[in-house]
Amino acid sequence: MQEYIDKAVESFRTLLESQLERQNRMEAGATAKDFAAMDKIVVGTVDGDGIGPIITKEAKRVMEHLLADDIAAGKVEIREIEGLTLDRRMEVGKAIPDDTLAALKACDVLLKGPTATPHGGAMESANVAMRRELDLYANVRPVNVPEEGIDWVFYRENSEGEYVLGSKGIELPDKLAMDFKVTTDAGTRRIARAAFEYARMNGKDNVAIVTKANIMKKTDGKFSAICHEIAAEYPDITAEDWYIDIMTANLVNPAVRSRFQVFVLPNLYGDIITDEAAQIQGGVGTAGSANIGDEYAMFEAIHGTAPRMLEQGLGDYANPASILKAVAMLLRHIARPDEAQKLENALTIVSDTLNMSGELGGNTCREFADAVMAEIEKM
Repeated sequence: MQEYIDKAVESFRTLLESQLERQNRMEAGATAKDFAAMDKIVVGTVDGDGIGPIITKEAKRVMEHLLADDIAAGKVEIREIEGLTLDRRMEVGKAIPDDTLAALKACDVLLKGPTATPHGGAMESANVAMRRELDLYANVRPVNVPEEGIDWVFYRENSEGEYVLGSKGIELPDKLAMDFKVTTDAGTRRIARAAFEYARMNGKDNVAIVTKANIMKKTDGKFSAICHEIAAEYPDITAEDWYIDIMTANLVNPAVRSRFQVFVLPNLYGDIITDEAAQIQGGVGTAGSANIGDEYAMFEAIHGTAPRMLEQGLGDYANPASILKAVAMLLRHIARPDEAQKLENALTIVSDTLNMSGELGGNTCREFADAVMAEIEKM
């Protein structure tokens, strides 16, 4: 057993050194792209697994419809990126094949369908790998239910926490296993600033800092303290501390939930609570997600690959609303707000009129996209 302990100690030293190096790189900073000033923007589309190719195909059609003039003028190129399927990743033994990663990095922004992750820890999630490789540190997920007074935006730290070392844990056979959680100063500062900047730019006056700092005193304690340091630079915005357990209860409490506006929180808590928030909106199929860094950005549906729909022959009935909301977020990110607003307005109308039950007798994914484009043409 001592041999395993010695190996674990040495492994932990290597992890510490690698994370310190990552912290130092983040401290050096990077310059964000100004899409409004760019002569050409390359948008990559990634099909993914399961229902991914079905919904991504329709999202691409709608995006091409909205950007037709820019595409014709050479200002926007939409490029299909291949190789991010589970079969291909298993074949090469990497979360992202090398040639696919190079193709992703040749784009400015990405629209991505859901990808499958093998069970049992055989391979790192493609999403986690992509967020690390492209340094997509801010996961932004809006949830809006006007009739309930809900207008929330979640800023989930996207590059560290439990996820950055999710495949690097240690195990003493037949005794115990340990995983690691990482919170860096630089990583926390940039997600906190992103959340408070969003609040300031959008007239919000409250940011909820969500942690479990009473238990995770080093990591979550650091996250909360740094968020408050950043908050001091925004005196017109109230920063409130909340623990993740009570916040999950608050989101389903009609008496208090409408008071919340912007949330900033570590990776794992954000992953869980944004699914809860999406369910309040109407289900994970109704929510889009942005993964934003300084150089790259990736937009996706927040739901999974829905293998049961394919097994039952219902893939064509998948609801593309989530990935189309991601398209709207992508359009805003590349400085196309008018096109984004048209898409958002069309989605509101179509979502209220079509039957996207995911069952035979309901409307299909293609019919949904056709209806969205028809509404856009009326605007």
